[in-house]
Amino acid sequence: MRSNFETSLEGGKVGESLIALWLMSQGYSVLPVYEKQTGDYKGPTLFQMERTLVAPDMLVMGSERTFWVEAKHKSAFSWNRTRERWTTGIDLHHYEHYMSVQESTPFPVWMYFLHKPGNEAKDTPDQLKGKSPTGLFARPLSYLSQHEDHQWTKPMRGQQHGMVYWDSNCLLWLAGYEELERLRPQQYARETKILNMLDETQECYWEFLFTQYQ
Repeated sequence: MRSNFETSLEGGKVGESLIALWLMSQGYSVLPVYEKQTGDYKGPTLFQMERTLVAPDMLVMGSERTFWVEAKHKSAFSWNRTRERWTTGIDLHHYEHYMSVQESTPFPVWMYFLHKPGNEAKDTPDQLKGKSPTGLFARPLSYLSQHEDHQWTKPMRGQQHGMVYWDSNCLLWLAGYEELERLRPQQYARETKILNMLDETQECYWEFLFTQYQ
């Protein structure tokens, strides 16, 4: 039976995939940083002489700029009852590492949040159900570090570290979830074309060998 952790991890990879597709549709090239190893679910690592850092998920390159992207797939924004606002957040330990990555490399770090429609955080008040913002949101870490909504330093159940949260209004809305979903067929067509080209190349290779050794 698959664990909740594995399912959540795969959901995150789906989010990263959709975010990567959107970035490519904007003319960027995407280099995923994370490694996939059987039985090992640790995130990407940036190795330095005196320390190792948790790295963002991908390095995004364009003709005029290069930047890190940490891609977060979220089921829904949480409603903060005290501040009466929608918030989203990330692991506090990772947040501190992303700040160090930004300080020690020439590339800025951007946070991307993909919120899927049709979901609700469990603590959402009845009158706000169905109103959680959805779509693709982003901001550079340099901005977010100056606009934190709040930090929760005590680890919650099932977590090793605390969390840092941001108000949804401080994030830039980039695209609707449906727009990103429409990019999937384009990616499938591209991958199919590449596979067909590889098949044709392999077929030509075997035909060549057959004629040489007849």
